[in-house]
Amino acid sequence: MEAVLDDPGARAVVVAAERQMPVGVRPRQLSLRTLLVGILLAIADDRPAHLTRVHRQLVGLPEADRRRLGVTVRWRTTSHLLSYRQVERTFSLLLAVLGRAAQKGTAPVRLQELLDVLLEASIEARFKKASRSLAVDWTDVETFARPVPKGENEAADPEASFGHRRGNAPGQRDEVFFGYFAQLATMVDDEGGPEVPELVRRASVSSCHVDPPPAFLPVLVALPSAGIDLGDVLCDSGYAHRVATHWALPLRSAGASLVMDLHPHDRGPQGTYEGAVISNGSLFCPATPEALLSLGPPARDASRQDLAAHDERSAEAEHYRLGRVSADDTDGYHRRRCPALSGKLRCALRPASMALDYDRPEVLAAPEYPPACCEQQTITVPPSVAAKTSQKHPYPSAAWRRSYSRRTAVERSNSTIKDPATTDIGRGWCRIMGLAPLAVFLACALVVRNFRVTDAFDARQADADRRRRAGLPPRTRRRRRTTISDLLVGSSAPP
Repeated sequence: MEAVLDDPGARAVVVAAERQMPVGVRPRQLSLRTLLVGILLAIADDRPAHLTRVHRQLVGLPEADRRRLGVTVRWRTTSHLLSYRQVERTFSLLLAVLGRAAQKGTAPVRLQELLDVLLEASIEARFKKASRSLAVDWTDVETFARPVPKGENEAADPEASFGHRRGNAPGQRDEVFFGYFAQLATMVDDEGGPEVPELVRRASVSSCHVDPPPAFLPVLVALPSAGIDLGDVLCDSGYAHRVATHWALPLRSAGASLVMDLHPHDRGPQGTYEGAVISNGSLFCPATPEALLSLGPPARDASRQDLAAHDERSAEAEHYRLGRVSADDTDGYHRRRCPALSGKLRCALRPASMALDYDRPEVLAAPEYPPACCEQQTITVPPSVAAKTSQKHPYPSAAWRRSYSRRTAVERSNSTIKDPATTDIGRGWCRIMGLAPLAVFLACALVVRNFRVTDAFDARQADADRRRRAGLPPRTRRRRRTTISDLLVGSSAPP
């Protein structure tokens, strides 16, 4: 924990915040660094984010650590042990330096900077360049305050607002809550790259009346300036359905490759460009069958036979997709070519394609008045075409499905910080009102989570190496089901 705070980036931010805190007649006994160590200790002990817990952890340290961290100091003729009032005072001074949320409901610049350096410092150097892919999602974080009572103008937490959380579990209903949205960016494996631990690299907290994707966008776009290359960014339809200028276009400009699940309103044909049909983020031949243009992702409970049939239809749709023949230029323009010229399709408008084998589809009814995509060798596609839905892999192909399956890492990140057995960030976990204190405690909880994930990853890798040296097969994960008969075995229930 001290190593995280002594990281050059984190240390610079902590020292800068310490210097901005007011100094009284008597020097402050509790430093900001020691306060953050106490918060990390309390959360690592699976305790709520209460300042009383922080004080209890600090004063419970061994004598040598207490003196080294300034918890016990020599004052006049005796030793002085840190009091709870000093913990509360230092934390309030930190909140004053970080500032309150702006009217737009997002985290102040200093607060977001503190969150970024703490999370980045919790990632060991051996993993910083191991992956460039991030899985992004948001989750609900309730405030301890209740909504505005009837007859009053302001709630106990004026920065909080009503939000909507959706339950995907069977029988779970949607709910309205009062608090904030927390957004996490979790590291995932690159396609074809080595396995990496699912560490939270960036996080942000905003009020519920703020649209989450645009609020998190500046945090992701700033990664290249911090020396972190952007690779694949995986997100669900909640992000993909936003206006292109609020999500997709800025990320592509920053160097990211999007892997998204499209919203039902964005699937299927969405107009034409130069005669080519815009569907599912790609350009298709005008003669593409309607059933292939309206192809959606497989059902969640699809069987292997259903997945095989779906992949077969996706492969057939690929024959009609216009192929890319150039990379994006500095303005985002690129060129695409007719699938018949690429050898994927037989079409009478392209006589050379009729010499292809008959295992390729054939256009039986060519357009009477061929558009530009059928007459020209290539067409220039501007970035405004399919700006919101264009992504790395054709949607919803088997390659897209394999790549998108990595997004579950961020779901696991959300679940681990809501696990009642460990760090449960439910209502009452933090009883200090406001966005800033909740964000500071949440960042420390994610730092502790990164510690646990790294330890579990190292243990899993060591076990895999041991089994490999012993000639044993790799350990597999099996889905275990407990039946009613299993529950009744050994019970005292009557027959």
